[in-house]
Amino acid sequence: MARPSSNEISRAVLDTLAYSDIFDHPLTVEEVHRYLVGVRTTVEEVQRASDANDRLEKTEIYFTLPGRIEIVEIRKEREARSRKLLPLALKYGRILGSLPFVRMAALTGSLAVMNASDRADFDFMLVAASGRVWTARAFALLFNRLARLSGHTLCPNLIVSENALEWRQRDLYSARELCQMIPVTGSDVYDRLLKANEWVEAYLPNAYPSLRGERSSTNQSPSPYRRLIRRSFQSLLAMTEHLLRGKSGDRFERWEMSRKISRFSKQPGFGEETVFNAEMCQGNFGHHRKRTQDALDERLRNHVIANPERGAWVKRSSTQAEIASPLRGSR
Repeated sequence: MARPSSNEISRAVLDTLAYSDIFDHPLTVEEVHRYLVGVRTTVEEVQRASDANDRLEKTEIYFTLPGRIEIVEIRKEREARSRKLLPLALKYGRILGSLPFVRMAALTGSLAVMNASDRADFDFMLVAASGRVWTARAFALLFNRLARLSGHTLCPNLIVSENALEWRQRDLYSARELCQMIPVTGSDVYDRLLKANEWVEAYLPNAYPSLRGERSSTNQSPSPYRRLIRRSFQSLLAMTEHLLRGKSGDRFERWEMSRKISRFSKQPGFGEETVFNAEMCQGNFGHHRKRTQDALDERLRNHVIANPERGAWVKRSSTQAEIASPLRGSR
């Protein structure tokens, strides 16, 4: 494979920073390399291209688009907040991952990239057992009610069947979402998710290969009492799942799906970036994907105007849509 030219790398750096700028998130050179759009290269080559690019600004260890130095302080504040919230989010993720019919839980959204604002919720993607997407969602929302008593909101923005792991929307937005999530439970399902979406490597060739083997971890060892409580809780959940595997569970699944889709169909924004069926529940009523794409287009026009071919590539890649984007954008 031919090595990319310095101009190709410089253009890709601008594309990458333009995307992260949407979320007021300046990047280190290692992060620019990880999320570099469409170019496989090394950190050293990215460093050289970034240092030589007079259309970028750098302060401390962060690169930004011109005139955007102020977002460095925003990043610092959000990163400090995120470090405090992350252990709790992972704890919630482990509980979500243990609920009946949930086979994988992954942290998504702004917290997954340490960019949580003071209004950020805890966003998750869940993978459910086949034929139990809506039952798994019901348990997740029930647990969310308990979490809200502690002042936290859990948002399972995407729930898919373990038989529907391939994302038919193949664009930069979806590629970033997949590469940024933090798997919390269900490592085997997460590996299958990556395998089903190998197309991501074309968009983020430096990030995708590094995903295998990435897992969240905790150094905390629960006390014997907590282990006993956990085992009892898991036994109760396993019994609940067993009871809902048969025909009664099938009836509940159909009823829950029917009534929720009927309700959702009356909400503004239904059908544009929402997907509700037996294999997927994705309620992006806020048009996050379109808003992200519009913001990216604006930045490409303003900052990549001298590189029309590269800007066109990013935009063209982002419109190869078959269905709504899997996750809402918070990066």
